[in-house]
Amino acid sequence: MAFFSLLARCGSFSATARELNVSTPAVSKRLAQMEARLGVQLLNRTTRRVSLTPEGETYLAHARRILADIADMEQLVSRTQSTPQGLLRVNATLGFGRSHIAPLISDFVRSHPQVQVQLQLSVDPPPLASDAFDVCIRFGEPPDARVIARRIAPNRRLLCASPAYLAQRGTPKIPSDLARHDCIGIRQGDDAYGQWRLSPARKSSAVEVVKVRGGLSTNDGEIAVNWALEGHGIVMRAEWDVARYLRSGRLVQVLADHHTPPADIYAIYPQRHQAAARVRAFVDFLVGRFASSTPGD
Repeated sequence: MAFFSLLARCGSFSATARELNVSTPAVSKRLAQMEARLGVQLLNRTTRRVSLTPEGETYLAHARRILADIADMEQLVSRTQSTPQGLLRVNATLGFGRSHIAPLISDFVRSHPQVQVQLQLSVDPPPLASDAFDVCIRFGEPPDARVIARRIAPNRRLLCASPAYLAQRGTPKIPSDLARHDCIGIRQGDDAYGQWRLSPARKSSAVEVVKVRGGLSTNDGEIAVNWALEGHGIVMRAEWDVARYLRSGRLVQVLADHHTPPADIYAIYPQRHQAAARVRAFVDFLVGRFASSTPGD
């Protein structure tokens, strides 16, 4: 199981051979023996990369779950269960993961050298039932009791634009004004694309849904912010990603008297991992570091 999980992660026979310090033919032979024993093909071979067959995807999902359970079991019965160790698989979204989570992981492994961390950044968070990760960092609390959701930082989504854009196009005063502006779209997560939800800060009235449009859209929030900085329109983005630009004056918040949907930042992990020292240590580390930080630090 560990061999096949490594092969799937490396994506090629040669990379797997380097990890195991064996020859490439030895990796190919071992896989062939596995497939002969199971009576199915687990991988599609190409000249450079390998890809999972449907049977391979099923095998990998179960293998990862079993390997994680074994690691957790060994920590529970081991005398060193209080010492974080082993492989920690972390998922985060592109922009926030690159700007905030990756630097924190660098600090975390310095203080926990027995933990090996794999960070994968993705446009959208993986399904809550996925076994591919131990901890997922995501915006908004998931409506699912099967996982543990621990808030690691408060967050708001803010609407902002460059001073140059607002000088040219004017500043929206009410949500419906947004329909006459260039709005930069971000295709991420389950949010309805092209629809911004706002509600007055001082009232508990119904949420107003505004259909927005513009000439630019992307699945990368960092790119969207850069476009806003260059004067291409209004962007809705996490406070953690735009606070430094607001403080410097390169961006200006608009419709500040309106709220956007909740977007606090959570660490999500399966209930079976709550006893794993490596997971507890990492989540505690994130909570502590974000508690001593402010957006834009």
